[in-house]
Amino acid sequence: VQLQASGGGLVQAGGSLRLSCAASGRTAGLYAMAWFRQPPGKEREFVASTAWSAGNTNYADSVKGRFTISSDNAKNMVYLQMNSLKPEDTAVYYCAAVVYSSSVYLNCRDMDYWGKGTLVTVSS
Repeated sequence: VQLQASGGGLVQAGGSLRLSCAASGRTAGLYAMAWFRQPPGKEREFVASTAWSAGNTNYADSVKGRFTISSDNAKNMVYLQMNSLKPEDTAVYYCAAVVYSSSVYLNCRDMDYWGKGTLVTVSS
């Protein structure tokens, strides 16, 4: 499975961005897709996830109510709509996929595939 994230950029605080992740290869066997982020000088952290077939989702507390994860299975795409962005949302955002999991409560160690990151910079 190959993942390609896009859509990052520079935005002012309070603004919005939409990240996209294109999945290719053996996507039919995937259980869930997720977004993680790595702020400058910090460890990679969970942002949001969605089960590929069931559609249930999970969010980090820091983004609940502001970010929305969605998927288009027919196009093998996953999206992260980010609204009301804050400077602390500045990070490299990564798309990831997992083959087997009991839930959408995921961490970095659970993920089987990673895409290259896309940088999101939120200015104050």
